[in-house]
Amino acid sequence: MIQMTQPLESAELLAFSRAVDAKSLSRAAAELGIPRATLSRRLARLEERLGVRLLRRSTRSLVLTDSGEVLYRHARIVLDAVNEAEASLRRTDDAVRGELRVSIPQISNLALLDVIADFVRAYPQVRMQLQFSSGMVDLRRDGYDVALRASTEFEPGLVARTLARTSFIAVASPAYLAAHGTPTKLRELREHRCLMGFARGELPQTHWMAAGKKVQLDGAFSSNNQVLLCRLALRGGGIAFVPALEVQGHLERGELVAVMPSVLRSDLRIALVYPEREFVPSQVRAFVDWMAAKAPETFLPRGEPGSQREIAARASPHGERARKGTRARAIGARVASRAQ
Repeated sequence: MIQMTQPLESAELLAFSRAVDAKSLSRAAAELGIPRATLSRRLARLEERLGVRLLRRSTRSLVLTDSGEVLYRHARIVLDAVNEAEASLRRTDDAVRGELRVSIPQISNLALLDVIADFVRAYPQVRMQLQFSSGMVDLRRDGYDVALRASTEFEPGLVARTLARTSFIAVASPAYLAAHGTPTKLRELREHRCLMGFARGELPQTHWMAAGKKVQLDGAFSSNNQVLLCRLALRGGGIAFVPALEVQGHLERGELVAVMPSVLRSDLRIALVYPEREFVPSQVRAFVDWMAAKAPETFLPRGEPGSQREIAARASPHGERARKGTRARAIGARVASRAQ
């Protein structure tokens, strides 16, 4: 039970929050410019006021308790609000400034990286930290403001700003299918070399999604790098379940073939996520708005207009009809614009 008799001090909340972010009392003290003993006293005083244990400390690690996780989420909101209030009083212009921590997965989309680079140039007063992570970070616990995710659903308490929609599809090279046969039933997949990804970027997958159902599989190879899975499939290494965006060009050139495209499919959204809260720092809002305006173009097929559903449609048996309809609409739109 909470035994608090005095209001919490911002210095105590800052010491606690920085210790969690740094995962080390010594590192947190150095970042705050105070002795480690002072930081430890502030944490002890905070736990005494609340009457609960917030951190389990050892010589090598810091682990949040359940109560500590709750306090950390609220402490971040409070400290962000205080920082923004102080910054707003110091501002003499409308320039966006402040710290921004972003997590994105390892990607091969160079155009998307260019969009991020353009943001850095456009907002020179934003101190941005961008980390490429193969796993799924916990935004609140790990201290990130924004993360780029590709998923069918997102955790409660996060705002998701959709950038694109695509699908996971199964693909293999013509040479592999000629040598091992083309599966036409889900149970036949167990007889093939299945190239598996990592669930949430952390553990090797044990199944693929087919028509909304899980198909249990024993993977011949597992990796959290989608580009590598595509390369293995191209070289006849097996059947890979990868984003349609990654293999669109290979499908069009006949280097890869979709396997059971009407069944082996899982729709997903590519989105920016950030914690849901009443106060959103200006630098976070600026980054999300910038990406929402400019990043979707980087997910479209090169040299061809359309939506992500059209990308996925090209991998299905009805893809040719979808392509013809898209091209007809595009030609009509150009003719109409010239007539105006």
